[in-house]
Amino acid sequence: MPTREEMITAAEAAAAQYSADGAIAIRDVMVRDRHVSLTVLGVSEGAEPSLESALREALAGAGAETVHFRFRAGDAHAEAPAQGAASAAAAAGAGRAAGEPAAAGAAAGGEAATGPVRGHGAGLEAHPLLRAGSGVQFIAIASGKGGVGKSTVTVNLAVALARKGKRVGIIDADIYGFSVPDMMGIEDRPKIVNERVIPIEKFGVQVMSMGFFVEDNAPIVWRGPMLGKMLRNFFQEIEWGELDYLLLDLPPGTGDVALDVHQLIPQSKEIIVTTPHATAAFVAARAGAMAIKTEHEIIGVIENMSHFVSKSGEVEYVFGRGGGARLAESLNSELLAQIPLGAPDNHPSEPDFSPSVYKAETENGKLYLEVADRVIAKCEASA
Repeated sequence: MPTREEMITAAEAAAAQYSADGAIAIRDVMVRDRHVSLTVLGVSEGAEPSLESALREALAGAGAETVHFRFRAGDAHAEAPAQGAASAAAAAGAGRAAGEPAAAGAAAGGEAATGPVRGHGAGLEAHPLLRAGSGVQFIAIASGKGGVGKSTVTVNLAVALARKGKRVGIIDADIYGFSVPDMMGIEDRPKIVNERVIPIEKFGVQVMSMGFFVEDNAPIVWRGPMLGKMLRNFFQEIEWGELDYLLLDLPPGTGDVALDVHQLIPQSKEIIVTTPHATAAFVAARAGAMAIKTEHEIIGVIENMSHFVSKSGEVEYVFGRGGGARLAESLNSELLAQIPLGAPDNHPSEPDFSPSVYKAETENGKLYLEVADRVIAKCEASA
């Protein structure tokens, strides 16, 4: 199995043929199995195609099966402050096995580039939602691992924002593990009007998901570059209308989609979801470190499944205690909420049935309304 160090050596050797003075640099190298992603700094637009071809050949020779590139203009020697990322990476644990994807913030010496981002974000600068001054607040909901309730948090926060009178959309960016339509009880498919796809609306939230375009829960068998193209299409081909907030339900971990979100939406903010379990918080710190590395503001941490309240009123800490608070502290952020473990009391006979959205008057529903208030205050303060 190729290691990160082998990929860096192969890429730098190929880049050296195009830059005798070291003006081209390789950064943010991540290796997962035989899939590699990296950033190339300082290459001119004219040299980009031939350099990409040379890099693909060199990396394939070193054992890579697929490679995902991000080309950035700017000084290859420029260094960005990495203190916050290093701190979060240290909280996550600095050690890792050879070949394991580097925690963001520890990658490539903590260096980052300045200048415009290309890749899947190219040509979308004038999109009504993405253009400067659009007023849309983008919030990516991230986690270090699956099973912590990230999608549950996404749909309930979106509905809570809508209950507060905000115009809200959700992009189910977990292309492989899409679940938002099912969680919200959406059975309809989007319509196409004037060659534009109209999102499905439920609970006052506009929803777009890969789940609308597959049959019978069929699996998505794609390599990394296709994920970014689909995410781009969620902007380019969807008629979103006017929005105040657009939430992105990211896949767990620090892979291609998280990098593509940075390309498309460099101004995005993030909320990190964990459980109180020590291991879940340990892994979630990597997602937080990546947010810092990509210069996304972390709004805060939500500790899901914080505890269980039995019928007798006794509080039981099923998954331990304190993980969310420790994670928030390590990321120099805020613990936004501790959401108890429990399923919504919804019945299929209800006209707006959903298996995962809490009613506004329930305890968890009220907690999400409080989180919405805090999110709105933070976003408006930074606008």
